[in-house]
Amino acid sequence: MGKGTKYVAREPDASGFIAYPESEHAVWRELITRQDKVIRNVACDEYLHGLKLLNLPEDRIPQLEDVSSVLRRETGWEVAQVPALIPFDTFFDLLSNKKFPCATFIRTPDEMDYLQEPDIFHEIFGHCAMLTNPYFAEFTQMYGKLGYSASKEDRIFLARLYWFTVEFGLMNSAQGQRIYGGGILSSIGETQYCFSDRPERRPFDIVDVLRTPYRIDIMQPIYYVLDGLKQLYEVAHCDIMDKVRQAKELGLFAPTFPPKQQSNTEKLAAGA
Repeated sequence: MGKGTKYVAREPDASGFIAYPESEHAVWRELITRQDKVIRNVACDEYLHGLKLLNLPEDRIPQLEDVSSVLRRETGWEVAQVPALIPFDTFFDLLSNKKFPCATFIRTPDEMDYLQEPDIFHEIFGHCAMLTNPYFAEFTQMYGKLGYSASKEDRIFLARLYWFTVEFGLMNSAQGQRIYGGGILSSIGETQYCFSDRPERRPFDIVDVLRTPYRIDIMQPIYYVLDGLKQLYEVAHCDIMDKVRQAKELGLFAPTFPPKQQSNTEKLAAGA
């Protein structure tokens, strides 16, 4: 179990099979059934196409190899089983080698609507369908390569790029704005919230994205909207580190959210 998480990833047996108790299959069933209903008219076509290719089971948590076999065929990617939390070096190294990290635990019933750590539902249902798309897959691999060689300071800027694309990205389509970010697509609350009149939706500009603060524990006050997934491919092939340098020179935008309130436990841990 990683520091800061109550979850323990389930280990595969010698044949690679991961056994889950029926109670955890029941959580998957509830999550996928309700989320499938809300994404149909708001997810981008590329995601829905990928979801059809994956053909995820509704009655049980899928085995990682079943997902990997589809990804290998479509884009050369696969899913890699990891503990609940992994070091940044490991995360970037996996992405750079077309391996998408997936912690093999699923949230508990009391955290159905919100989970700070990414579980197997978030990773598989939220992200893996998009990895069947060549533009998205290319961007994600390039991101891994950049992140692996980046400094600690530069990784903080790069994290914003990942956050506002892979996790919480929107895009324009012939049918209007649609979702491609897995952090939205795996969250029933954020799926409904992101097109409400509460958040701000800005045209995608990489330097602006790199300058935008975010919090992981709230509904996002800002989303960035691509003109299409080809734009993500173009971003992957621009000089991203030069954009990071520009963002550093310009400085961060003022946060559009209140600061996180520390709990008494956090204050004591920080020596406050």
